Amino acid sequence: MIHIYCGDGKGKTTCAFGLALRAAGRGKGVVVAQFLKSEDSGERLALRAISDVELLPLPEKIKFTFAMDEAERAEATAHSLALLDGVARALEAGADLAVLDECCAAVSTGLLPRERVTALLDRWRSEREIVLTGRNPDPELTLRADYITEMKKLRHPYDKGLPARLGVEW
Repeated sequence: MIHIYCGDGKGKTTCAFGLALRAAGRGKGVVVAQFLKSEDSGERLALRAISDVELLPLPEKIKFTFAMDEAERAEATAHSLALLDGVARALEAGADLAVLDECCAAVSTGLLPRERVTALLDRWRSEREIVLTGRNPDPELTLRADYITEMKKLRHPYDKGLPARLGVEW
């Protein structure tokens, strides 16, 4: 089944990783691909300690897409495709749950072709749990989803100019 956690509110990644923890706690294999993120995300530090969770590698640093030059964008696209291929390999090897964190953003910014994602979803939707997170999911992704949960921002410290906080937002 396909899950989408979307919206402008906080908690999309947290929700996806809550499901990953639940699955791993029941002995299920989990693969995690994080698009548009770097290795220093706090959740990765905790998930590394869980043997049934495979974290696909990330770059040490990554810029926001609007700040990328052409070469950086090409590198981010190649990395996004490699992550998707890693998810496909893990599912083929028997992973029960795949978390594609910020996949919706990778598709909407053009770093990940929608057709590649929909092909993965179509292949595995009846056999595995696949979770996508991010703002503004593509309609072709939402059409395939069995669960869609929208996180809606009502208030956030960022709106007052406060930066993201270590251990809370990242």
